[in-house]
Amino acid sequence: MVTKPRHDIYQPYYTTSKALVKYMVESLSVTNGMRIFEPCAGNGVFIDALIEKISDITVEAFELDTQAVAALNKKYAIDRRITINHCDTLTDDMLTLYANSGGYFERIIANPPYGAWQDYDKRKDLKKLYPQMYVKETYALFLYRCIQLLKEHGLLVFIVPDTFLHLHSHTLLRKFILTNTKIKEIALFPSSFFPNINFGYANLSIITLEKSYRPEECLANQVRVLTGFRQVEELETAKYRSLKVHTLKQEHIFNTSNHAFVVSDSVVLECLDCRDKKIGDIADCVTGLYSGNDRRFLRPISSQVKNGQHYPVLAKELICPDYSTIDNILHGIADPASFIPIMKGGAVKYFKPDRWYIDWSTGAVEFYKTDKKARFQNSRYYFTSGIGVPMVSSSYVTAALIENKLFDQSIVGVFPHNSEWIYYLLAFFNSPTCTKLLRAINPSANNSANYIKKLPFILPKEPILASINQAVCAILAALKNGSHYKPEDEFYINQLICDLYGC
Repeated sequence: MVTKPRHDIYQPYYTTSKALVKYMVESLSVTNGMRIFEPCAGNGVFIDALIEKISDITVEAFELDTQAVAALNKKYAIDRRITINHCDTLTDDMLTLYANSGGYFERIIANPPYGAWQDYDKRKDLKKLYPQMYVKETYALFLYRCIQLLKEHGLLVFIVPDTFLHLHSHTLLRKFILTNTKIKEIALFPSSFFPNINFGYANLSIITLEKSYRPEECLANQVRVLTGFRQVEELETAKYRSLKVHTLKQEHIFNTSNHAFVVSDSVVLECLDCRDKKIGDIADCVTGLYSGNDRRFLRPISSQVKNGQHYPVLAKELICPDYSTIDNILHGIADPASFIPIMKGGAVKYFKPDRWYIDWSTGAVEFYKTDKKARFQNSRYYFTSGIGVPMVSSSYVTAALIENKLFDQSIVGVFPHNSEWIYYLLAFFNSPTCTKLLRAINPSANNSANYIKKLPFILPKEPILASINQAVCAILAALKNGSHYKPEDEFYINQLICDLYGC
């Protein structure tokens, strides 16, 4: 059995920012006589701040890490207001009793573990306890559990990654939050506020919410969302001069696709809301092939290809000269020259030259179809025409034309039901408008098929469509000839799409 390091098991990211702690404690609105729960007490930073602010309170603290428990017991040995429990908040029987009886605590505050390791047996147990939750993400389980532990009108303040606001895996958690709590405020800020700590998440959030058993009141609640923080110290000031303050109705959030929190300007929100047709209605969005062993089957055309230094360079005589004419190409190529081009990820606009090749011999294809790790998925779209959008992008979305070739699992292939829309969609996916809309739906750099399907689709009138197609053709012609396209062509396209979508 492999023993995981202590940090992998508990993922303790202790809160050291005074501004952050002050903001969270102030948001908790504690008064004398209250019973407060700290579900993962860590080094006691929240406990210290609470008892300094209000002396007449009791704190029930849970902590699973043995070393942390020993330190907490020593620290609060003579303080009768504080009880330290060496227990697992997610599985403790007494807490389950409290949760099932309508809650117990008046206030809950925490910085729960992010991505803590759960062995497979514990995952099975957690799935039984939380059948509707995504049990691989510990912070989400803590949030769900602690909402259950709140009394009616009780307040909770958590610092957690912002992924619960939009990831598909947290859809049921969002539904639970929106119908069982009134969200008071969400502060969104980059994890870079905490240097030298690798959270594994780009952005963090602090959520403040109030427990409510009246779904109609929950949905009528207005959520205040703060964005635009430039430094962590801005959390402790009430001026918010540099911040953007968004107000969202919980009912509006509840009615979005997958109950996702879409935080953006009003123009973008209007565009997302008022369009009946989505990309998923007019195109199939799928991911491509995974060989199961890329080091064995993939080859770059040159060692200068990005990440190509880790692979043997392909000998040109092994490239199949005209694979598109081969019958039953999905069964492979029965010839020594059996390598064919495959599109991989990487931010390239409009046209991506053939840089990577894959072994498409009959034996290799049989491996892709039968190996447990390999994914011969969505093969009906292999060797057809469409648009390839990399699953991971940086500051902007890009897309390149797929022309009768393979694409791998790092690419979302978009295949419109009407082939006449390919150039227009290629232009749309490369436009700033698309990036703006997609980042509103999903603020992370993950452009998965499910998010792309949610993008609105507006078909321009024929003269505009023809103009966009003509400009895209000019760009593609230049790129295929190894030249640079005219910037004014792209500017013209982007302006037409901006005018069409209004953003």
